[in-house]
Amino acid sequence: MNKKTSQKKIQRDFEKLLRELKQKDAFIHYQREHETGPIHLGYLKTAIDTDKLEKYIMPRLQEYMYQNLNELKDHIPFTKTELTDDADQIPDKLVKSFVFIYMANVSPSYLLIPLPLDEKRQVSVPEVEFSVVGPKEAFVEDIDTNLNLVRKRLAIPELNVKKLRVGTITKTDVAVVSIAGIADEDNVKTAVQRIKDVDIDQVVDSSFIQQTIADNKNSPFPQLLDTERPDRIASILVEGKVAIFVNGSPHVLLGPTTLIEFFSAFEDYFLNWLTASSFRLIRLIAVFFSILITPLYVAVLTHHFEIVPQTMLTTLVNSRMQVPFPPIIEALVLEFAIELLREAGARLPTKIGQTIGIVGGIVIGTAAVEAGITSNVLLILVALAALGSFTTPVYKMSNTIRLIRFPLIIVASVYGLIGLAISIAYIMVHLLRLTSLGRPFFAPIFPFRFADFKDALIRLPFSMQNKRPFQVRPSKVKRPVANENDKLRDSR
Repeated sequence: MNKKTSQKKIQRDFEKLLRELKQKDAFIHYQREHETGPIHLGYLKTAIDTDKLEKYIMPRLQEYMYQNLNELKDHIPFTKTELTDDADQIPDKLVKSFVFIYMANVSPSYLLIPLPLDEKRQVSVPEVEFSVVGPKEAFVEDIDTNLNLVRKRLAIPELNVKKLRVGTITKTDVAVVSIAGIADEDNVKTAVQRIKDVDIDQVVDSSFIQQTIADNKNSPFPQLLDTERPDRIASILVEGKVAIFVNGSPHVLLGPTTLIEFFSAFEDYFLNWLTASSFRLIRLIAVFFSILITPLYVAVLTHHFEIVPQTMLTTLVNSRMQVPFPPIIEALVLEFAIELLREAGARLPTKIGQTIGIVGGIVIGTAAVEAGITSNVLLILVALAALGSFTTPVYKMSNTIRLIRFPLIIVASVYGLIGLAISIAYIMVHLLRLTSLGRPFFAPIFPFRFADFKDALIRLPFSMQNKRPFQVRPSKVKRPVANENDKLRDSR
């Protein structure tokens, strides 16, 4: 094929591409005559920053004469510009905020210039993991902003960022972040490989990644911890764990994780260790109370009322004297009403949702007791159980607690305390078998690691936490925690 024939083919390919692009309503085509031939510029007006185009690109095309695209590229004040001979890439690049420039009769290449439209939410206060003390920054939906929030706290060259693209249609940017020399390479490779193996057409939030790379996709328990706090990400990366960022999501995934971490608020590290440990224990007790109190009520009143003390039995009998339903119906109706109020409060606007939750709870609860649908004792227990579930710092674990309470109530009604004990044992076995990125989910309880209890059920002082959690298999186990004043005081 001679040069003239080749040039004609290139021109035909460009004209075909231009016809296809002009079918898009947002496509803008600009042409300027040049001594060597016309210069073509094209973009999607809804995908680029037109101010940057008018300020930096158009004046250079109008004021100067360039002999080739390489000369033009040297005068464009933008990094990440690209040259490509593949016309098939142009439509994909346009929707990703690129502008193409084509010099007819000069080169078969296209110059691609990124001009993204920076419309993103500003960094604001955490809404889900709000803390009274500590930093007040939360992640946003832009992955580059989120990575910069972490880099600001970990300004070290060892911070590794592995970028991937997931989703056959959305092609969402995903970043796996770890600290070289601390994080176990097996954990990093596991996370990267699982993300590469994801076969899905769209990824619009980190929850999609969390569900597709989970060790057990049928478990109601989340196996990766999600957080909106950059300070928490920085702290856990230093422990040797892996963070997964997803473009478009204000929540970042962490792994490998353990069950205990879902009940540990990051605010615990901003308080005195005695205060923090007390609050952590209160949350754990509240969770057990939330799960078991209603099933225990149903089991005892249905099968084992003889174990109730006489004085308390009189109170229970009096409270249920006007209730025509068995305890199971009474409990399910009240629990279902609580869940309705919770869902209504979550889906409505904030101010209206708060009003629905408070007024609805008072009105429905009072009316249910006066109508004889439920007893006032059960109403108190269900309300306390709902409050107990709210103490869980991680929202997705709170949902799991809400879910498992219902089957426990049904089992307690049919089989009593024996059935309840068997159900709890089944849940424990399930937790023992769960893993997070291949690491035990129930650590440090199983496998038992005494050293990791320094930051598990309670949080001991920083001076005693001189080793990273063994559960994540960090490359560097020991870490400096004591300053010179601590060493001097200890020597005395």
